[in-house]
Amino acid sequence: MEIVLKRVYEKAVPEDGYRVLVDRIWPRGISKEAAALAEWDKDLAPSAMLRKWFHHDPELWEEFAEKYWKELQDNGFGRAFLERLKNQEKVTLVYAAKDRQHCHPLILKKYLESIE
Repeated sequence: MEIVLKRVYEKAVPEDGYRVLVDRIWPRGISKEAAALAEWDKDLAPSAMLRKWFHHDPELWEEFAEKYWKELQDNGFGRAFLERLKNQEKVTLVYAAKDRQHCHPLILKKYLESIE
């Protein structure tokens, strides 16, 4: 399975494969039609407490990454996600964050690839 990342504000194309929104909160200004999602998996997003603590502060990135990785290991949602989608050729993790270098899907992708 190929796992790729894409902002929800970029146009959905068939080549995206199975599109999954991995944010806990619905992205502003996007209709469900424009998002063109196969599903919205809030469980893959950081916990509300961790998300609020991080608040997209690049200075907290390293600590956030460690805490989020630990959440993913502890909750088992990533393993269940991969098992459920094991027959998908390509999965696009869709997110809304503006900062592409300090966003949780980067960590989620790495984590999912580490347990494939």
